[in-house]
This record gives sequence, C-alpha cells and structure tokens, in this order.
Amino acid sequence: MTAVTLPPQIDIAIIGGGPHALTLVTHLLQKRKTMRGRFLVFDPSGTWMQQWNHQFAAQQIPHLRSPAVHHPDPDPHALRTFAQNRPNELFPPYDLPGTTLFKDFCQDLIQRWQLQNCVYPAEVIAIQPRRQKRRSQFDLELSNGQTLIARRVVLANGSGLPHYPTWVKQISTSYPQQRLLHSHQVDLRKLQLQGEQILIIGGGQTSGHLALGAIERGANVILMNRRTFYHKLFDAEPGWLGPKYLKGFWAETNWFTRWQMIQQARNGGSITPPVLSHLRQLEQQGRIKFYQQCQVSQAQWMGNYWQIFCDQLTDHSCIHQQKIDQIWLATGSQINAKEHPLLSEILTAYPTEIVNGLPVLDQDLRLPQCEFFMMGGLAALQVGPTARNLSGARMASARIVQALIKPTKALI
Repeated sequence: MTAVTLPPQIDIAIIGGGPHALTLVTHLLQKRKTMRGRFLVFDPSGTWMQQWNHQFAAQQIPHLRSPAVHHPDPDPHALRTFAQNRPNELFPPYDLPGTTLFKDFCQDLIQRWQLQNCVYPAEVIAIQPRRQKRRSQFDLELSNGQTLIARRVVLANGSGLPHYPTWVKQISTSYPQQRLLHSHQVDLRKLQLQGEQILIIGGGQTSGHLALGAIERGANVILMNRRTFYHKLFDAEPGWLGPKYLKGFWAETNWFTRWQMIQQARNGGSITPPVLSHLRQLEQQGRIKFYQQCQVSQAQWMGNYWQIFCDQLTDHSCIHQQKIDQIWLATGSQINAKEHPLLSEILTAYPTEIVNGLPVLDQDLRLPQCEFFMMGGLAALQVGPTARNLSGARMASARIVQALIKPTKALI
C-alpha cells in the first residue's frame, strides 16, 4: 500500500473511516466516477473499519444485528453473493452476517472499489470555517500538526461520546482505572476472570455480549438495568427502514416531535432473543443475576473491591454486602452537537437549531448556509431512528451524494 499524501487543499474531507464513510464513498463513486481523487478520508488508524473491527473482536460479537442487505456496497445483494460459499456464516433469522464474514466482505469491497489509498492516517482535531470568494471553506487541523483546506466536509465518525452515569463522577476515592471501564474499553481477549464478581450496567446488546464473555472466562456476573430487560431482534422495528413509518416521520414538521418519535422507536437498550435466552439459561446455573429496575446511587472503592449502593426504589439492597471486583458500563454513547469537539467553531459561524442535542439539518444533511454534512446519529432528525445503523448509512449517503455531485451555488 502506498503512502497517502496530504494535499494543501481538497474538495471533500470525510472525517472517520468506519462503515458510514465507506458507504458514502462507494455510493459517491458509483454515481460519479470522476469524484475519485477529489476526496480524502481522515482516520487515526490510516485504514478502513479499524474501530468497528476492533470493537466486534474485543467484545467477541459473533454476528451483526442487521440483515445481510445492510452493508456499505451500493448493491444490496453484494454481501449475499459474497457469502455464497460460506452459507453457515449467515445466521437466522434474516441472514445476519457473521463478524468474520462481514469483515472479509468489507475488505473485498475496499479492494474492488480501489479504496486502499483513500485514508490519511491522522485525526482531525479542529475545524475552523473560513469564507473565501463567496464560498464557504474549512481549515482542518490534524493530530500530526499538519493543516489543509477543504471546500466541503462530511462528519462520519460516529460522533457519540461515551455516556457515564452521574454516580461515576461522584466517586470520592481513587481507584485502579481497570476496575471501572466503559464497554468500549473492555477487551475480552486479554482477560482472565476466574472467580471474579463483575457488575455490568446496561440493558442493551453490548451488556449481553460482555456478560457472556465474562462468564466464559470464569466470572460471576450481576447484570443491572434501570428498566426491565427485554428482547427485540433489531434496534428499531423494520418499518423504520422504509416508507411504512418514515413517511409519517418526514411529514412531521415539529422537530421536537420527531425527536420524541426517535426515542420511542429505539426505546432504549434491548437484547436479541438468542442472547437473552442464553443469559437466562446461565441464570439457572447460578452464573449470572439479573437486577432490574435498579440503579447505582453510589460506589466506593474499598482498597481491593467495590462497595455498591442502589437507589431506594429497589429490592436489591443486598448488593452493598457483596464485594464487586470490576464494574463495566454498557451505558452507550451520548450524541450532542453542542458538546462535539469539532463543532463549536462551526456552530458559532453557522447558527443551527439544536433539539436535545440533535442539529436541524437541511434535506441534504447539511448545516444551514454551508457545505458541512453529517452522517450517523447527528443526522437522526432527518434520517430517522436508524440513522446510526448500517441502513441509516445508506439513507444518509443517498442524500449527501446527490448534494456532492450537484453542489449548491456559491454561498455568500
């Protein structure tokens, strides 16, 4: 692989080398082959899909939650075609791709589309808007000290910050960092947990995978959720992938109502039926306890274990008598445009309505009056509840590509 050179200026800067960015690039080149060479992707790893692949491997996730039609290639049948000789790596129901299959497919896609040299190995650490000859441009500062000018920017790096419960910030005593981890910091491949007591907080699929991995390594697990654990095949109902639900969503003109529709559709964390069933079997064996409708109110590090106190509404007061060796927080991420480290200068220069952290973008997923686009969760008010998912990447790409190949007139 040849080194990617950094030009002083670029037409399109794409921030992030994950599945959303990969989806955007393949859809862009399918529509307009001449766009090759006019964009550059920025990711600290210098490679595609590094963070995605790491998280799936670290949490030992056997397969995706999305059916085989959802992937970065413009051809929805491409993954099934790729898997013709590997049918045992498509899991029921709905042909959910195995993790290794999906990784191999994406590598094949990168080679087919000749995208190996599109990723520049640096993180974008600051973006400043500039106005040049009646047109918006952006100064990008990179983690290696270099800078460049981009005419258009697409933010496609996930954009979520790890969510930490309030009680974590109130822990008064110092403690070993590895004894309290957010889920993205846990790498099951490196752990030996024989005889350890681990408290996992969260009611989503990540908490389920971490619990299975911990038990497999000899731990006893307490799985705690502020709500009741429940199973669901997908993050949001399949009706949100097409006009069945989205037609009404897009017809809604009140942005706050749209935000409420997104929350109701995703309905917090859920676990797929096979994973929850497996955990319930382990519960019968005494390897895991479920604490439902229960929240930590306080945690104290006692020198070599955690002492946990729950809120007053729970029947699980016995937990404060148990010695907890590790706490893992499967509490997800928060998406808030106002707190995004790359957006402060942009939002000052181009004031944007923000609804509970989500920006109000135009139909092309652009901030008002400038060529700054967003994908993923930040685009949810336009794309809908599956904006973070692979299906959302396809919907966002369709909108952004149209704007990139037919750019708007110069902005005053």
